[in-house]
Amino acid sequence: YQFMGQCYFTNGTERVRYVTRYIYNQEEYARFDSDWDEYRALTPLGRAAAEYWNRQKDILERTRAEVGQGVQKQLPGGKAP
Repeated sequence: YQFMGQCYFTNGTERVRYVTRYIYNQEEYARFDSDWDEYRALTPLGRAAAEYWNRQKDILERTRAEVGQGVQKQLPGGKAP
C-alpha cells in the first residue's frame, strides 16, 4: 500500500491542483483530485474505498484541508498562492 500527494502549479495563474493517489501492488486504485473535490475509483478495488471516503464528511473535510496545507509546504517561502 502506498499513498502519494502531489501539487501541480499552472504557470502564470494562481491555480493549484492537488492530487492524492492510493496505490496497491503498484496499481493506482483510487485518488482525490482537487479539481473533482471528491474521491474517485480507478479500479474495481477502489470503488468501495472511494464510495466510503466520499460518504464520510470528516474525511472529505480533512482532505480538503490537506490541499491547502500540502500546497503551502511545497511553495517557495511556504506561502499559499
